[in-house]
Formats: sequence, structure tokens, C-alpha cells
Amino acid sequence: MDHDSRAALFDSTAEHYDEDTFHAAVAEALVEPLPSGPELVVDVATGTGFAAYAALRLKPARVLAVDLSPAMVARAEAKAPAQDPDGRIEWRVGPAVPMPAEDHSADIVLCASSLHFLGAVAFTDWLRVLKPGGRLAFSVVSGTRFRPSGPFAEFVPKDLTFPTDEAEAAALAHGFVDVSARTFTVDGGDRIRSVFLVHATAP
Repeated sequence: MDHDSRAALFDSTAEHYDEDTFHAAVAEALVEPLPSGPELVVDVATGTGFAAYAALRLKPARVLAVDLSPAMVARAEAKAPAQDPDGRIEWRVGPAVPMPAEDHSADIVLCASSLHFLGAVAFTDWLRVLKPGGRLAFSVVSGTRFRPSGPFAEFVPKDLTFPTDEAEAAALAHGFVDVSARTFTVDGGDRIRSVFLVHATAP
């Protein structure tokens, strides 16, 4: 599926995306253990901006939030007056891979709830963008739970095997060091949802 139809599909989901509080919970949990005071945080496939806004608690100099869906970015940006009054976040419509960021420019790369649309190729790009010693934080769906259906199934990359346990989740961060993974679960009452949270360091 080409870039335009992919953007259109995510545009169509933008209106109700924020109603799913699970995405916000994942973003908060990803950011929580990261060091404060980064110069640049890059949020890949930002969607409606959950991880970009969560990253503000780290007191970064700036955040670059990128998504290929104009409608998602518009919804994210609409929250800025209330959530980012200092204007630290730069919103940009563009591809997640390769990211519109300079080589070795980022202290932190975030990717919340999106790796299953990007594929393993993302890791090479994240290594390119991160400074040596920079931190990566991403979430990934469980291979035992994830069952893509409908038009979204066409987007799921073939180069990524979805992990079934924490060890397999950590192994995805190929080329990184100090990798840790944990299971993050939210009981929403009507259903229990779970993803793996992975933190790693660029060598």
C-alpha cells in the first residue's frame, strides 16, 4: 500500500484516537524511567501526540514529533495551547522511516504503539538519529495477542516477528546495548490489554 493511502487510513482513525486511553498509558510508562534534561527528544509516529506530550515531563529543550498522517498531527497540535504552552514540540508531517532528523542529533527516541506499522527497518534509522549513549524507548505488541484485521493488516511489516515474551521483545533492539523489556498491562474492565515496553541505549 502506498504512502498516500496509508496516510488516508490513519487520517480516518484520527478523530476517535484519543478516546482510547490505553495509548496514553503506554506513552506515560515509556517516558517515566528516562533521564531528564535532554536536548532533543524525537517521537516517531506520534499519532495524536501522547508520547510527545509525555516527554515534556523530562524538561527537554525541544521535541520533534513526526507522523505521516496530517489529520493525526492536526489533532496533536490542537492540544498544544493547553499541554505545551512553551511551544517546545515541533510537529511535522512526514515519514517515520527515514525520520526527518539529523544523524546523531537526538538524546531520546520514542515510539509508542507504532512499531507494528514500521517494521525492523526502524531500528537502523533510530541508531542513525540517536547520539552515542542516547536512549530508545518503544512499545511492541505481543505476538500471542496481536491479530491485525481489515485494512490495517496490509500495513503490518513482514520483516518483524512479534515477540511472545520479554526476552524476545528485548532481542528486537538489534545493535543497541543495555536493553531491558517489561510487560505492561492495563485492565480496562471489559478487556485486559498488554504490550512490551523496551528501553535501550545506543552504543
